[in-house]
Amino acid sequence: MTDTADLLVELGTEELPPASLKSLADAFAGEVLRQIDEAELAHGELEVFATPRRLAFRINALQTKQQDRQIERRGPAVQAAFDEQGAPTRAAQGFAQSVGLKVEDLGRLETGKGTWLSAQITEKGRELDEMLPEFLARSVQQLPIAKRMRWGRRKARFVRPAHWLVVLLDERIVDMRLLELSASRVSRGHRFHAPGSLSLAHAREYEQRLEDEGHVLVDHDRRRETIREQVLAAGKKAGGSASIDPALLEEVTALVEWPVALAGRFSEDFLRVPQEALIYAMQEHQKYFPVLDENGRLLNAFITVSNIESRDPRAVIHGNERVIRPRLADAAFFYDNDCRKPLAEHARRLEGVVFQEKLGTVADKCARIAHLAEQVSAKIGGDPALARQAGELCKADLSTEMVDEFASMQGIMGYYLARNDNLDEEVARAMPEHYLPRFATDELPATPTGQAVALADRIDTLVGIFGIGQTPTGDKDPYALRRAALGILRILIEKELGLNLRELLTRAAEQLGDRLDGAAVESAMDFIQGRYRAFYQDRDVPAPVILSVLAVAPDAPLDFDRRIHAVEKFRQRAEAEALAAANKRVANILAKQGGDAIPNNVDPKLLQEREEKALNDVIGQVEKKTAPLAEQGDYGAVLEALAGLREPVDRFFDAVMVMAEDEALRNNRLALLDRLRRLFLQVADISELG
Repeated sequence: MTDTADLLVELGTEELPPASLKSLADAFAGEVLRQIDEAELAHGELEVFATPRRLAFRINALQTKQQDRQIERRGPAVQAAFDEQGAPTRAAQGFAQSVGLKVEDLGRLETGKGTWLSAQITEKGRELDEMLPEFLARSVQQLPIAKRMRWGRRKARFVRPAHWLVVLLDERIVDMRLLELSASRVSRGHRFHAPGSLSLAHAREYEQRLEDEGHVLVDHDRRRETIREQVLAAGKKAGGSASIDPALLEEVTALVEWPVALAGRFSEDFLRVPQEALIYAMQEHQKYFPVLDENGRLLNAFITVSNIESRDPRAVIHGNERVIRPRLADAAFFYDNDCRKPLAEHARRLEGVVFQEKLGTVADKCARIAHLAEQVSAKIGGDPALARQAGELCKADLSTEMVDEFASMQGIMGYYLARNDNLDEEVARAMPEHYLPRFATDELPATPTGQAVALADRIDTLVGIFGIGQTPTGDKDPYALRRAALGILRILIEKELGLNLRELLTRAAEQLGDRLDGAAVESAMDFIQGRYRAFYQDRDVPAPVILSVLAVAPDAPLDFDRRIHAVEKFRQRAEAEALAAANKRVANILAKQGGDAIPNNVDPKLLQEREEKALNDVIGQVEKKTAPLAEQGDYGAVLEALAGLREPVDRFFDAVMVMAEDEALRNNRLALLDRLRRLFLQVADISELG
């Protein structure tokens, strides 16, 4: 029976970077496990532990020695192993000596390239103790550390100074060194609660001993959930509900080993400041969790998570209250200063801020946004006057002190200043809304004015940047054009705005005039259409469906979307496969002939075969039925009607020779096929489905 043991490894350090703590712990353990699997050592569960001062893991029931293996070693080719008299050459003798056999005891290995000498040998399994130093050293070397440091007189380099190393197999210490540290059974507890040594008797007692005697919760996930529960309880005690940002929760988990959540207060006077700025100051600067009332409004309370269990919690709370006060005072100062000027005055300051050297200032851009947003708003049922005003002011808050200090207030500060100026609520809401969506799954602008300005802003940027030749390349996309294109598609499709994108791009280009090259609109259009594939693949639409609609490339994204859903549904029909194959055959035939040689119309007098006459008749009937449906955008109904063409198309190809020797007859049949293909291209190129 193979011996197994629980392996515990703990590397103790100075406080590790919180942003990368979990990834470092997972990578440290994962690389060791990968090497263990590669060495074919059986094992049980992997448990990963991480705190600010340690990376650790335990692999349960780990095989402590490799099994012996029978392997076949290949030697020299028989042709080279013996001379003309059949005597072994030095090559044969050397190979035999290397495997501990006589030449006459060597076997033969037949391959497609000839016969070779071979030997069956037993490879002795290695002890885990022998392999562990290699595994751990390689894992440490491959950790995702951007910059390594040295400390003291040591030559070892790591992300932070390393101070102790525990490596146990059950109760036994593995004799090894890592980062110039000798392995032992001695861990350390909390820096303040239990700073002394903690000797571990067995690998299995690790987390319980650290918790009971060391005041350390080593399980990262459990510590995170403990913090969540404590913060929620403290928020409730403070009279509201703690708002827990997942990223902040993860960061705080990486900052403490023994979490204690405490509620603090600040002056109610600060609540006149936009709560987004106060929350930003609390979360980003102090790592506090804000407390909200039942309506989502900020209360004058916060939750801090201490790394110690103080005998005087009030002293800790007062200390945090003193620290947050100047942060909130700064926010109040900036807000009050900004509110002394109307939003229009802030906007005028943008005349000195360059958007792009060839495209003018941010003020110039806002003027273009306003003009285009006005036109968009008129088309989508909004208020053009409000859209123009919102476009003129949409970037005004970029010149405020608040946004200069708190970048995340961009757009939000504009909303509060617009309300301070008693502007229409829809204009105010458009200030933050026009930045939406900021990422792939973000919310969309809710108001028509916000939608109009959001579209105008992105379209102006795309046309302008493409028009001056600054196309995104590789990972370089300084103006976030990919994100802008996806944002345009999401707004137009998900808000069901049936706008012609090419027309909007053209109007945007007209405003920039001779600043742009002549290909600006086409380049921007091609770029946006190139985003369709990623857009729909994220929604699990099969690639052939996307390609079929891309082949006809309608100018309106909402129209594109309707075609996608129609083709996706049609693809499930029994007739789809046969019609896709027929369309591919038709496309190939027509492509070989060239468009110029094919007549525009079918001459009924030249139709000879019963099957081609029948196909021509049914195409005529379907054309009359589908034309109004296509005009209405009812592509599902169009494809449903086209599904009835399967049998006449099949009979045509079975009975009719398209490439007849008679030129007039051949061209007439090609015209018939062209008519058939154009019928399907009303929706998509379904040959892509084949």
